[in-house]
Amino acid sequence: MKIQTEPIGSVPRPKYLVDALQSFAQQQINESELSKLFDEALTDTVKRFEETGSPVISDGEQSKPSFATYPISGLQNLAPDGVIIPFTDGHTRQLPKITSGPFHYKTYAESYLKKAKQLTSLPVKQAVIAVSAISLLYPQEGIEGYSREQFTEDILNEAESDIRRCLNSGAYKVQIDFTEARLALKLDPSKGLLKSFIELNNKVLNRFSQEERKKIGVHSCPGADHDSPHSADISYADLLPLLFELNAGNFYLEYAAEKDKQSVLASIKENIRPNQRLFIGVTNVNDSRVETPEEIRDTILEAAEIISPQQLGTTDDCGFSPFADDISTSRDTAFAKIQSRVEGTKLAEEKLS
Repeated sequence: MKIQTEPIGSVPRPKYLVDALQSFAQQQINESELSKLFDEALTDTVKRFEETGSPVISDGEQSKPSFATYPISGLQNLAPDGVIIPFTDGHTRQLPKITSGPFHYKTYAESYLKKAKQLTSLPVKQAVIAVSAISLLYPQEGIEGYSREQFTEDILNEAESDIRRCLNSGAYKVQIDFTEARLALKLDPSKGLLKSFIELNNKVLNRFSQEERKKIGVHSCPGADHDSPHSADISYADLLPLLFELNAGNFYLEYAAEKDKQSVLASIKENIRPNQRLFIGVTNVNDSRVETPEEIRDTILEAAEIISPQQLGTTDDCGFSPFADDISTSRDTAFAKIQSRVEGTKLAEEKLS
């Protein structure tokens, strides 16, 4: 019985890279110097991923400023006072907002994928940001001469291009980071906001063939930044009936940190479609304790009692460092957790066989 296992995306950047990013922001080093350190961190990340035995790797998002803002980093038509995302521990993250149109990505995720693929013979998975997250960049007050309808058409085209470029460049899978799904329910319990996000993402997904969608997945979690979530208090029972309406072939869900796992499994079983594969998180990225392979094995076997093993895979609850400056989890801890996930998945395979 083969159980697929994949990472979500980010791993903590080395300290020298975090320091360099701060120095670059203060104009103390130039772009060429920073680029060399990006390459150094990427090379080490790929090497360490390979050492874990992971059959699928990522670039660890080493050169992304964050999982959400990579497409717009460096754009000139941005203001800093956009949507604020509050986390449970009290800290916040704030998105920028655009000030003029038309809107285009400055960076596509394909550029990260190509660099990683040059360093390994293993399959490389690429994460992209959901179009629903990009939609939050449009200001509530509007933009003169550039309507929300025009902006929406632009972001749909750009999100499609971001995914398609990765597929065409040989991505093993393309994962859409839709971490605002549970947060949408917290902000709007009527589910109107979430439904609008689902509709927007499906407008992108429906531009791909059924075969292409087998290589496209959606990641959802309650957030992970400085070891804190933003919407862990929102029940999966409220989220999953709408989430599984997304026309994607794969779903990557936070699970290890869930307290009531049986209710989560029951909700998954009720809502997952036959042509969808579920990757459950088996490592809690907001907890520095490294799970043992045996613990992970048992988590998988418990899930396999409810979810068909043919539809089951494993992953991490979230990226370990979705924002470049997040050093709450050490690099060594992240790779130790990844290795435990790989080994625990193999133990579960043996048991199920």
